[in-house]
Amino acid sequence: MSQLDVLCPLDRYWGKFTPANLAFNANLQEFSHQVSLIVALETGGKLSPQAAYEQIEALRTVLSRSKQQLGIGGDGRWELGDGR
Repeated sequence: MSQLDVLCPLDRYWGKFTPANLAFNANLQEFSHQVSLIVALETGGKLSPQAAYEQIEALRTVLSRSKQQLGIGGDGRWELGDGR
């Protein structure tokens, strides 16, 4: 196990498989990881609450754009896989 595996763990995708769903899942995991780092910095006093909010909002915008470009959940709802 490398240091990168410890710092940036990725889980396998268990949802309904399509290339778009798989790509979005990777984007979602990256979003989650980056938000975790921002929260840790804000909690530790290294980042102001406003700066943390702005960074997370920018990441959310990128994730939302990714969702639209991949055509995931076109009806505005997030689809959940059946877990198999």
